[in-house]
Amino acid sequence: MPLAMVEHNGLDIMCPNKYSNSSSSSSSSEQDKKIFSKLKISLSEDYPKKNAEFLSGQYGTNLLLIGAALMLAIANKNPSVKEEDLRSFTTCLMILQLLWMMWYILVRDRQKSVPPEKDVHATSGWIRGGLTLLALLSLIMDAFRIGQYVGFQPCVSAVLVVYPVIHATHTMAQVHFLWFHIKDVIKSFETFERFGVIHAVFTNILLWCSGVMSEAEHFLNNHKRRLSALGLINLTTEPQCNCTTSTCSMFATSLYYLYPFNIEYHIFVSVLLFVMWRNIGRTIDLTSNHKRQVAKNRGLILGPLVGLLALASSIGILVVYVTHVEKSIQMRRSAVSMFYIYAIVMLTVMCCAGASGLLIYRVNHMPLDTSKNPSRQLDTEVLFGSSIGSWFMSWCSIVSVLSTGSNPPYRWTNLVYSLFIVLEKYVQNLFIIESLYRQQEDRERQDPELPAAPEVFSVTSSLAPPYNGIINRTFESPDRSCVSTESEQEESEQVYGCPRKHSDVPAPVGNETVERPNIKRQILKNIAVFLIMCNISLWILSAFGCRPQYDNGLEEETYGFSIWSTVLNFAIPLNLFYRMHAVASLFEVFSRV
Repeated sequence: MPLAMVEHNGLDIMCPNKYSNSSSSSSSSEQDKKIFSKLKISLSEDYPKKNAEFLSGQYGTNLLLIGAALMLAIANKNPSVKEEDLRSFTTCLMILQLLWMMWYILVRDRQKSVPPEKDVHATSGWIRGGLTLLALLSLIMDAFRIGQYVGFQPCVSAVLVVYPVIHATHTMAQVHFLWFHIKDVIKSFETFERFGVIHAVFTNILLWCSGVMSEAEHFLNNHKRRLSALGLINLTTEPQCNCTTSTCSMFATSLYYLYPFNIEYHIFVSVLLFVMWRNIGRTIDLTSNHKRQVAKNRGLILGPLVGLLALASSIGILVVYVTHVEKSIQMRRSAVSMFYIYAIVMLTVMCCAGASGLLIYRVNHMPLDTSKNPSRQLDTEVLFGSSIGSWFMSWCSIVSVLSTGSNPPYRWTNLVYSLFIVLEKYVQNLFIIESLYRQQEDRERQDPELPAAPEVFSVTSSLAPPYNGIINRTFESPDRSCVSTESEQEESEQVYGCPRKHSDVPAPVGNETVERPNIKRQILKNIAVFLIMCNISLWILSAFGCRPQYDNGLEEETYGFSIWSTVLNFAIPLNLFYRMHAVASLFEVFSRV
């Protein structure tokens, strides 16, 4: 019996002060319950979302690493891993993305009664139009690939013929998806959609890496052929499969000029899809989710003219460089020197233009736009990330120039060119980010702390009676919603239920507001257009064969052929992407100014 009582009251023996501290223990238990309930709510709300983001990110990263492992094995000429293996892997990824896009479109069609929220900042019409043009050139490239593989049909795998067919289908379906669904903010099946979108992102990144590898291999082979023609190296070609048609050489030459467009298409698509992935489950801020009306571009003369001059000059430099670099060593050196001098002049003018834009922003004190915008945030991150490639290449060139023992005629111009590459990207990135984060002027006028524009309810606002004295009470609602309704509906030129206020001030003809020309805005727009044309010019030079880093011999002497070619294969694709992304960002700057 005592043993039973001891067993029954075991907890009382372990806690002798239980009854004396009942109030404090009850309050602590209530606090523990509150903490547990808060923790439970936070886990139930945030944890699945973060968990899905983390898991989908790991899934996409591992897809990319698998493809990178295959590409490294192919680049090393490993006989156990062939190009067909990489093409089979990417074909399966494209088919999976096609299935996901079909599923998403079907589900969205069934939910027509509940239209999805839109992020108007995700993309714009001209970006989608530019991507459509790049996609069209990619389709032409697929057609040439099919023609080339058909000529080599007896000695190539059928996978190499199926790949361009699936890629063309994937391109057309993806362009349709980008046009009609890229702005969607997904709120249903969020976990599954995260995996679908991130699968599409890394599929395009892997296709971009594959295109970069093919383009780098093609350019490296051309570089070796040039050195062999100049007698600098002995190049032995391995026997290859013979083509059964007479158009194989034409297809191979055309593919070389279409590679850059296909590469830019895939990297731009991956950026847009990544913005869509970031928007999944996001709550849209309706106050900042609107597009600004495009103003008339007055005084836009100097920027386009100088930009077109730079573009025409770049095309001429490209033609001269490509034709002279394959001839004698002396002409090759003169071509490299010509490129460096021309690029230094262009980069100097670009630095001055960007610095002038920054100076205008410093003089005109405008507040920053701090609203949440995943597209704008990604633009800044991508600008910085893609700048690393050219910065690394430039600093390698600077070290090489300062440490080499040879003294070619372009040695110090290479040094100046490399320094200006670093400075130009630094200034241009600051100008773009400053422009994207500046608050637009129409929002500033809506700020209640700023002086409002004079109301035109009478001939002279200073002599007008108080506001309540000129409102007809019979048309005024108790909460004065008539006034707010009119002010909101005037933007769409529709007013219902409220009488128009007549004024003796003459109205503008054709419902157009007369604006005084803003000199600062005109200068910024001309700077943006000029920088757009210059970035396009530099992209054309590097994309179509004007790469003195291969031909000057200084960096190769310092680092060796294998190390320097590896650096170039990493840096040049990032530099090409930087130029095109800068063009897209500067278009956004042009529309915001």
